[in-house]
Amino acid sequence: MTQPVSPPRGDTPKVSPLKEHAPWRTLAAAADVRTLSLLGVLAALIVIGGITKPDEFLDTRNLQLVLTQASVIGVVTVGMTFVITSGGIDLSVGAIVALSSVWATTVATQEYGFAGILFTAVLVGVGCGLVNGLLIAYGGMVPFIATLAMLASARGLALQITDGKTQIVSVNGILKLGERDSYVLGIPPLVLVFAVVTVIGWLILNRTTFGRRTIAVGGNAEAARLAGIDVRRQRLYLYLLSGLCCGIAAFLLIILSGSGQNTNGNLYELDAIAAAIIGGTLLSGGRGTITGSVLGVLIFTTITNIFALNNLQSDVQQIAKGAIIVAAVLVQRRTAHTT
Repeated sequence: MTQPVSPPRGDTPKVSPLKEHAPWRTLAAAADVRTLSLLGVLAALIVIGGITKPDEFLDTRNLQLVLTQASVIGVVTVGMTFVITSGGIDLSVGAIVALSSVWATTVATQEYGFAGILFTAVLVGVGCGLVNGLLIAYGGMVPFIATLAMLASARGLALQITDGKTQIVSVNGILKLGERDSYVLGIPPLVLVFAVVTVIGWLILNRTTFGRRTIAVGGNAEAARLAGIDVRRQRLYLYLLSGLCCGIAAFLLIILSGSGQNTNGNLYELDAIAAAIIGGTLLSGGRGTITGSVLGVLIFTTITNIFALNNLQSDVQQIAKGAIIVAAVLVQRRTAHTT
């Protein structure tokens, strides 16, 4: 009877490269499918808008308006994507945008001109993010409770500053950025800022140690701690980043509206969370995609624009958004079970 031939010493069975990298290829393929699906939905919405209101929807001014409106909430969504990827949540983003916008448009602040408004908006946003981060990372508070408290406090302070009145901006440098003469090759400045924030956010999340730590904390905070990651400090930085994005968004909103109001940023937390979720960011943390979040923002903004052009009521828009969120979460759960 022939004996089985054993491999020479020193040789080890080789693992097929395809099998070795199969999980990563599966995740990459799933990401590609999600991105293509979102692009398909966006294309379908453009077709619907072109069919229902061809003259209005496909007009250059309307498309510029859609991109401009997407820019404000889009910057907020970039910060929200980082927070959700880490396993957290930020319900205060809309209130922070409101507080930043009204604080930056007071008469005292406007005396310092363009730089004073920009600096104040960003500083207030970062300051609110710092409070959130300290309460959550070092105070041990649940993100939902901490950011909910910030939501109420920031809204109340914004109302107190404005006394319920609209604060009109009188700084020419701010007002000119909202005019068509300031467009670069037909692109509004707000869209360019959004593009820069998106690119920077993508690079940080996908090409830096900070991004890898964010994903690790969201995937398993205890394992990340054992691996040497300062989880508390990482969470603090993430809420600082979210506050920074809110401050930038507030400045863009000031340019867009030429004013500061305590009602600014209403329901931004809903839109930002929804855009991130339908884009493929896991609500439980551990996976995030800036590209998907941006596509989610464009989808929601396009839906809102189509509804407005067709004179559909706002409550129908909210119902549609809610249905999309539920569908996205169900798809995420199914994907998580199959991968």
